[in-house]
Amino acid sequence: MIANYDTKMTIEFFGEVSIYFGIGIQVIFALVLGGLVGYDREVKMKAAGFKTNIMICLGATLYTTISLITMSETNNMVDPNRVAAQIVSGIGFLGAGAIIQGKGNVTGLTTAATIWVVAAIGYTIGAGHPIVATVFSITVLVVLRMLNPINKVIERERDYSLFHIELISYGQAFQIVHTIIENEKVEIVNLKEGTFGNEGMYISDIFVKGHSRAIERVSNEINDALKIKKVNYREIASIPTLDETPVKSNNS
Repeated sequence: MIANYDTKMTIEFFGEVSIYFGIGIQVIFALVLGGLVGYDREVKMKAAGFKTNIMICLGATLYTTISLITMSETNNMVDPNRVAAQIVSGIGFLGAGAIIQGKGNVTGLTTAATIWVVAAIGYTIGAGHPIVATVFSITVLVVLRMLNPINKVIERERDYSLFHIELISYGQAFQIVHTIIENEKVEIVNLKEGTFGNEGMYISDIFVKGHSRAIERVSNEINDALKIKKVNYREIASIPTLDETPVKSNNS
């Protein structure tokens, strides 16, 4: 909360500080915490990556801080919670834009949810609680990066099957695809990659072994990556040799 518009503001842990020093602290926390979440999304090549999440966190922080400053400048009874309501409704437009509706498949839900949470982190910083915001940022990173072992326990190895994942990408995308598959602890049995047409497109055939739910998550994650144009996957009985042309799937 703003204690004195002219010179002072109150920041969690730091106590009452100069308003300029306090805003500097808020900016640094918004940069660091928004950047931490954004880095995870950038590594996975999501539409809302490093810069986007920083800007969202900074924007929510700025709106909250300026609103509290303005409130302290007037004698009117103003409800600061209205700021949070407007940020939530406004950020919904960005979240909706991150969700892509495909043929029977929805992707981008995690990205949209992350945008929503990062805005909340920014609001918390702007309200003068950077330590609380840090705790929630760490929690978000745990959810995004460290829940795979739980999925591994739930999805028992005896339920594993062979799958063929076929994808078309704008340029080579093997590194990001390999990272996504590795994060889900899915085994890559075989793969091949080649050019597709004359527009810098690549087509990749990846043969993997894993639980059907893990393969569905992998497909959604790949489809949500920036370089990917289309992803199909299907369960198969055996792995063809590299010189065989796999049968294309109608799934997406």
